[in-house]
Amino acid sequence: GSGPNSYDCSGLTQWAFAQAGVSITRTTYTQQHDGQRIGRSQLKPGDLVFFNGLSHVGFYAGNNQILHAPKPGTVVRYESMDYMGTFQFGVRV
Repeated sequence: GSGPNSYDCSGLTQWAFAQAGVSITRTTYTQQHDGQRIGRSQLKPGDLVFFNGLSHVGFYAGNNQILHAPKPGTVVRYESMDYMGTFQFGVRV
């Protein structure tokens, strides 16, 4: 969903950027093109992070953590990147 009471992963990232006055696209597949692609070693808090063949996106939160909307019916939460599956790349908007 796109919020404000429920989000999917890309709905959350789009909403959060909108709160900062920044417009990004709606889906995981299009958000990968909304900024500069970066590697894991370059990540800074606030960067988008993509996992599992672009099926999931969240925010890098520092210290190997992401903030994301995991799946329907679960709350937005911080989680270790180690539990997220295959890291694809980051995007700095």
